[in-house]
Amino acid sequence: MRRSTDPGELAACARSIVDDNAYMTLGTADANGVPWATPVWFAHDDYREFIWVSRPRSRHSENIAARAEVGIVIFDSRVAPGAGQALYMSASASRVDDADRGRALEIFARRSAEQGAGKFTLADVEGDAELRLYHALASEHFVLGEVDERVAVSL
Repeated sequence: MRRSTDPGELAACARSIVDDNAYMTLGTADANGVPWATPVWFAHDDYREFIWVSRPRSRHSENIAARAEVGIVIFDSRVAPGAGQALYMSASASRVDDADRGRALEIFARRSAEQGAGKFTLADVEGDAELRLYHALASEHFVLGEVDERVAVSL
């Protein structure tokens, strides 16, 4: 399968992957480097910040508390073998802090409402609520290039 080498087309492909998919696979590791991968439903801000909700005691949340570096991949698993494309990212993740909670929640709640999952409020992510907001700030983005090698894209 031959893929584009045009930087503009590759960036458009990366944006399309984010826009067309509801879940991303989040790769984390604990303090000892033991890996864990989990799918999370996400919202994004400008293809650089990815926001989700999780329980602080979930394995990936505990891993993020111990080690902020994460890997992320977004892809459509429904396509035929050999026809897929993915966006790969290196990122730094953390629980959203109090000062940024309102902005992050607005982004997350907007996508949630658009996709029919209801509207999240502050009461859903603070106080006695089980869930908290998390986010990852992508430092690198890659898609598959002409011969299935990862090619850096600028978004």
